[in-house]
Amino acid sequence: MFVRAAVFKSPSIAFLMSYLHQNKAAWNHLADTGSQFANVATDEELREPLKTLDGRGWLPTTVKGLDVLCLAGGGGWQSVLYAAAGARVTVVDLSPSMLRLDEREAKRRGFQVRTIEASMDDLSALEEQSFDIVHQPVSTCYVADIGKVYREIARVLRDDGLYISQHKQPTSLQIVRRDQRDNYVIGIEYYHTGALPPTADTSYRESGTVEYMHRWDQLVGELCRSGFVLEDLREPYRGDPAAPAGHFKHRGRYVAPYVRMKARRARRASSTAVTKLWTPE
Repeated sequence: MFVRAAVFKSPSIAFLMSYLHQNKAAWNHLADTGSQFANVATDEELREPLKTLDGRGWLPTTVKGLDVLCLAGGGGWQSVLYAAAGARVTVVDLSPSMLRLDEREAKRRGFQVRTIEASMDDLSALEEQSFDIVHQPVSTCYVADIGKVYREIARVLRDDGLYISQHKQPTSLQIVRRDQRDNYVIGIEYYHTGALPPTADTSYRESGTVEYMHRWDQLVGELCRSGFVLEDLREPYRGDPAAPAGHFKHRGRYVAPYVRMKARRARRASSTAVTKLWTPE
């Protein structure tokens, strides 16, 4: 099932819609041309779906019967694995081509997967407190306001719900080129605002997309301010000592490109709580 995000006509939203349109077109192209970012789950991966999804032990021992949102996670990989593990799966993605891969693979393997075409920072098609787990691969770099994404996730997660995510690290996105001594040059200011400019080094940038850099106070601080408790944080190693200069795994030895976070939705304050007044006996 597709639920289309509303298209706003006001001038203040015009730029927002333009970068969403560009990112949608870019990911449609990646999906339609067989990009490595659109690889569907294999038979081998499906033999132990939770192990494939979770090499860190962050997920519960079973997700059977749980409501899982794969946020900006289209492509026929994550959704199919969760469905194979017994979860009730919803996928939200901006790209209809990525969602078609989820629909195709779910049908081929006999799974039920709901798909919704929408931006990760507008989950208005989803009800409040309707998920036990939200799992988001690298994707927040495609929206300007990460706080809005976090607040939407906090709204749709149930109390004590799990949010697992991966993001691009700011320092990695500040790198613009490699010099003659094979040093990686930081050329974008840490407090840069707006879309990132084109750079000579595109090791960890997706072709054709509009990307944004989020500082640590936004990646972690906004998460906490949105109602989450951070339980774990990891930096996946993407380096290779044998990689030649210029290769993305060579760069990965010097700057960690990604950060993974495990967070828990804090319990909401009860609106029915009654404070008992002390009175003398």
